[in-house]
Amino acid sequence: MNLTETGMSESAWLRGSDGRHSCRSCGGHLQPFLDLGVSPLCEAFLTEGQLGAGETFYPLVVHVCASCWHVQLGEYVAPQDIFGEYAYFASFSDAWLAHARDYVAMAIARFELGSSSFVIELASNDGYLLRNFVAQGVPCLGIEPAANVAAAAEAIGVPSLVQFFDRELGTLLASQGKQADLVVANNVLAQVPDLNGFLAGARKILKPEGVLTIEFPHLVRLLDGNQFDTIYHEHFSYFSLMALERALGAHRLRVFDVDELWTHGGSLRAYCCLTESVRPEESAVALLRVAEERSGLRDLATYAAFAARTREIKFDLLELLIRLKRRGDRIVGYGAPGKGNTLLNYCGIRTDFVDFTVDRNPYKHGRYLPGTRIPVLAPDRIAEVRPDYVLILPWNLKDEIMRQLAFVRGWGGKFVIPIPEPRIVE
Repeated sequence: MNLTETGMSESAWLRGSDGRHSCRSCGGHLQPFLDLGVSPLCEAFLTEGQLGAGETFYPLVVHVCASCWHVQLGEYVAPQDIFGEYAYFASFSDAWLAHARDYVAMAIARFELGSSSFVIELASNDGYLLRNFVAQGVPCLGIEPAANVAAAAEAIGVPSLVQFFDRELGTLLASQGKQADLVVANNVLAQVPDLNGFLAGARKILKPEGVLTIEFPHLVRLLDGNQFDTIYHEHFSYFSLMALERALGAHRLRVFDVDELWTHGGSLRAYCCLTESVRPEESAVALLRVAEERSGLRDLATYAAFAARTREIKFDLLELLIRLKRRGDRIVGYGAPGKGNTLLNYCGIRTDFVDFTVDRNPYKHGRYLPGTRIPVLAPDRIAEVRPDYVLILPWNLKDEIMRQLAFVRGWGGKFVIPIPEPRIVE
């Protein structure tokens, strides 16, 4: 398949490129397949004083490597500019906290962790996960680049190192004897532009029979579920097991087990170890390899079809919102997640469609969504204005959110779910 068949011209590809023409994993040739236009950084919320100034928009063009089939974006901004101060705090989702508790309970039991063990989490956020190890008396260390988020972790007793993790830091920690029985890299690998440096550092801090767990949204679920809104600049990579194993193998790491998870619309948890470890490979790994082969991940037509469906979802969502607005209905949003900002900016949805959105994170209150400049308010505003429809932006948490907002039905309010296809929930 050539560039024209993806719906992108050669000139569009050149305009959308950041200069990277080789895969960040294997160095292979990159093929563009989806152009989501231009968008600001999804966590770059605006204060009221910034509304009179301009914003920086970056191309959002997605590529796939024709050699290892690793899906990725270019690096338009340095990670320090994204994660130096961050608006995402993991502890504001009840479902996410429960997921973290379940993970810790599983890890302690399966890997027999205790007071003589050591756990390191890479991108530990506000301590949402490690606080469970602290409560069980398991020594741990969080490594988190965003100082404002790490401060929240320290406040609840989670030791945190404010630094970006890379090969150099991994080497330094290992030289200090800080090697771990368990290294947790949940929902961080996608946010690392220097993939090989990160994995090299992770290997350094693993004990010889240590375990590295990596959670990430599964590329198969992204494609099958039309989850284009999970693509944004902060996520440099989109992984399949196939692509992950290729990247790990370059650093003498291997996957010995895998779980399929509900998180982020469908994720994988890969259990990894040193190549020479005695840990046996579980049957789930081979089964998933076969399933991925059947999903067409090695066929460029699969990616072109995803791009076509993305355009159709945009048209369908706009047609739905236009119909509601023309008959006088009031629409507000719920949530201010990164995925929501991709959706809104790609579809051109601003305050002419959505009056405001709400979020449980106080950090975002009184601010405005990047690009669309939709105001972010506290959740109690929904009960005050009694909207006809609530557009749920973190659709992966729709069940939790609709339970929280059950009172909306009291005045006949309904919910709009945008993904995997726009629909109204009565």
